[in-house]
Amino acid sequence: METRLPPGPPLPLWVQTPLLWLGMQPYLDACHRRYGRTFTVRVAPFGEVVHIADPADVKAVFAGDPAVYHAGEANTVIGDLIGPSSVLLLDEAQHRRRRALMTPPFHGKSVRRQSEVMAEVAVAEADSWPVGRPFPLRPRMQALTLEVILRTVIGVQDGDRLAALRRALPPLADLGPLLTMRLMYPKLRQHWPWSRYDRRQAVADALLYAEIEHARRDPRLEERPDVLAMLVRARDEDGAPMPDSELRDQLVTLLLAGHETTANALAWTFERLVRHPEILQRATEAAESGDDEYLDAVARESMRVRPILFDVVRRLAAPVELGGYRLPAGIHVMPTMGLTQRSERHYPEPGEFRPERFVDARVDPSIWFPFGGGVRRCLGATFAGVEMRIVLREVLRRVELTVTEAPAERVRMHNIMLIPSRGATVTVARRKVRGPASEPPRSETSGATSAR
Repeated sequence: METRLPPGPPLPLWVQTPLLWLGMQPYLDACHRRYGRTFTVRVAPFGEVVHIADPADVKAVFAGDPAVYHAGEANTVIGDLIGPSSVLLLDEAQHRRRRALMTPPFHGKSVRRQSEVMAEVAVAEADSWPVGRPFPLRPRMQALTLEVILRTVIGVQDGDRLAALRRALPPLADLGPLLTMRLMYPKLRQHWPWSRYDRRQAVADALLYAEIEHARRDPRLEERPDVLAMLVRARDEDGAPMPDSELRDQLVTLLLAGHETTANALAWTFERLVRHPEILQRATEAAESGDDEYLDAVARESMRVRPILFDVVRRLAAPVELGGYRLPAGIHVMPTMGLTQRSERHYPEPGEFRPERFVDARVDPSIWFPFGGGVRRCLGATFAGVEMRIVLREVLRRVELTVTEAPAERVRMHNIMLIPSRGATVTVARRKVRGPASEPPRSETSGATSAR
């Protein structure tokens, strides 16, 4: 078969790049309509990118040889943020060994131990919301997911250290337009205002290294359930622990992968609920009765119809045949959940918000993949799913959300994420009288974010 790329817009890279960054969803939707389920675009910093939306091709990529489909190499654009040892930047044997060390903290049993903390954080957050006036929920979800990471991933308990990290870490995770430009054009880091990020990173790094040292010296290290403690205790096949620099890189990776993404997924979920009174009522009843399956279905349907990331990426280390084309080495391939998950081929009336699609139904990983797939599937998928379920449950048990007839919030591009244009504005009608945080969930089989 002749080596060639699928068709796509003939516009040069310098024209397509701003079109994609300013309006990824409408631009790729238009390409999908014109060129079909496989097409090529040109965008910085990748160059030529092949988007795929056919489930058979998605499955082929996720099940493909990890020596050919390189995710780590494709993610090097964010290496400046997460560090060279991050599991996101590794491929083949290196990735396999590091992932094996990092998997145990995200097993069901480990996540279950963190459920009570997640519930406490969700209760405290919901109890702080104003009654009777609209407010954007997205910033509140960002604060909530950050607190969960601080307490369950990094394991911070001391009030002063918590306060310092609450100030230092959000700027590290907020990939705004300036930082996005710096990632695309690394030479900008030498100049103001892009150089400011280095100072912020130095402050955050000093605090993270202090937490690593605190964990190593903690006489109760063996009893701690947080992710950092488990990584400090971990040993590779040669019996060697992770060095501090690598622990730092993995903590930053978990922050970037599990903070903003989960916050935005939760914001979109509530934005959808307040526009669908019958579903909101059923979800409230599910929260009251402990119907975790329905709450999971609400989260899954929200991630289907409002994906946080539009696609995932692999760089080809060798030529492959995909979608009827022989693609050359060096090309980036993107399984595109933003197209596949909103296709009428797979979901009748795909624009409708219907959690029932995921009740008593097997999730097909080739048409629903907000966590990626294969050996690069998000490490924190179970963790994120439990967190989403607990937040939904505790919020719906403690406040009454006002249904709105306002138009759906538009999808807005914020760095690489798709967020609600008005921050998922909601109104709390009244508080419900409740006792302490509910019992931890009985199952842990859903998801909300991506760390591939």
